[in-house]
Amino acid sequence: MKAHQQEFRVTTMCRVLGVQRAGFYAWLAAPVSDRAKEDRRLSGLVKQAWLESGTVYGYRKVAGDLRDLGETCGKHRIYRLMRAEGLKAQVGYGRRPRPRGGLPSTVAPNRLDRQFTVPAANTHWVTDITYIRTHEGWIYLAVVLDLFSRQIVGWATQGHMQADLVLQALTSAVWRRKPESGLMLHSDQGSQFTGGDWQAFLKAHGIVCSMSRRGNCHDNAVAESFFQLLKRERIRRKIYLTRAAARSDLFDYIEMFYNPRRRHGSNGGLSPVEFERRSGHSGQ
Repeated sequence: MKAHQQEFRVTTMCRVLGVQRAGFYAWLAAPVSDRAKEDRRLSGLVKQAWLESGTVYGYRKVAGDLRDLGETCGKHRIYRLMRAEGLKAQVGYGRRPRPRGGLPSTVAPNRLDRQFTVPAANTHWVTDITYIRTHEGWIYLAVVLDLFSRQIVGWATQGHMQADLVLQALTSAVWRRKPESGLMLHSDQGSQFTGGDWQAFLKAHGIVCSMSRRGNCHDNAVAESFFQLLKRERIRRKIYLTRAAARSDLFDYIEMFYNPRRRHGSNGGLSPVEFERRSGHSGQ
């Protein structure tokens, strides 16, 4: 019975495709070419890079990510593979959201102005958000970094990217370091940082707000650099089973390796914790 059903399917396929039965069987028996095997392998890397971009990268940026991983494929091949998988760059924006009450958004000037070398701890912090893939969905990581030593002084994770995520990270940093009034905190112009709750917290703690120019990631290059290190050294090509597993690994990387042990060129080869200890500027 099964043989009869298989024969019927083959006959139907040959009629639909307009080919001879002998040719159809020859096609089935043909080995997969080396190029097809390589395309399958690259397609997996392409999709991962596209997902890690938040589904916004086009083929040029995806090709750049793959070159960073040591792949030598050209951008036109990446374009073909993305098109075959239905992966597209995110372009343009939807309708601008209308105000729904509450305090208006606040955009601050770029007071930091890329002055990433500072004379003491707890005088200049930067903050940003990144996303990490798990099989339960994305987990978002917010960090607060001290420019003096490059130490992560506060961080938080949640399953969403709303204002309370960054407020939790900043609250942790303020509780841990207890900075004096006048500390400058630099961020981008994301809605989490321009909203009323964030601005009210800064004002209540005497923190001076600084923001990157819109669309200019280099204005917050140190925070971006930390996320690149994290993904290259710990998360590269990894998808966590759960958000809890991701949080545990982030704790291990930040608190057990990066802050106390990882050597930094900007610190003369010392870890952030050791650099602050030797300088006498420890904020803890």
